Amino acid sequence: MLKRRIIPVLLLSNGRMVKGRQFTGYRDTGNPKTAVRIYSAQDADELVFLDIQASVESRAALIDVTRTAAQECYMPLAAGGGVASVEDIRELLLAGADKVVVNTAAVTDPALIARAAERFGTQAIVAGVDYRSEPEPKVWIRSGTEVTALDPIEHAMHLVELGAGEILLNSIDRDGMMGGYDLAIADKVAKAVAVPVIVCGGAGNFQHLADAFQKTAVSAAACASLFHFGDNNPIRARSYLRNLDIPMRVLR
Repeated sequence: MLKRRIIPVLLLSNGRMVKGRQFTGYRDTGNPKTAVRIYSAQDADELVFLDIQASVESRAALIDVTRTAAQECYMPLAAGGGVASVEDIRELLLAGADKVVVNTAAVTDPALIARAAERFGTQAIVAGVDYRSEPEPKVWIRSGTEVTALDPIEHAMHLVELGAGEILLNSIDRDGMMGGYDLAIADKVAKAVAVPVIVCGGAGNFQHLADAFQKTAVSAAACASLFHFGDNNPIRARSYLRNLDIPMRVLR
């Protein structure tokens, strides 16, 4: 049976970590390079870096953080934010990212997914799907500021057809609220695609992680607030889940 993954998410703005609620009200949560060392020591399964500002200056900071992380730890790294071209993807991969997250451009230029998958392989391309559920599920882009007419499930299926090797599914409504994941849509997406799905947005305790793995078909659970605001870490999360007979990576 495939092992389930716990993935800390580091949101970056001008080289600093930030965290907000429902994609607003961001506050500083520390130095990402320090966080990388901590998560490496705690044997996180993977790390995801997302640049929420996506300016020229912040892109340079994202590449710097990615390069430092790649030099200091051995876990898989994914990076994204403002990725709009094959060259952007190449730049992040050269900096040491194992995967690149493509979000807004997956809507505005979906053929980018196909071009990138052909050049770098599907395993290197993660399609980000941000969505809100009210009044009905719709994909949002540009850091949750612009709504589209796309259904998140259908959008995820299309991106996989184009070549995305993984889906990062993020509920804006639940982001930072720490009330649990959107299990209904997460399960529908995970069952609709033949690639791993990472659920994101809402984890506030370890039981929320267990719910994601026991009640949906997702492959991984991404967390930010859970690890930022409280005495929690990937080692404790993994132990909690293993005690529930959820298959987790065993530390050697």
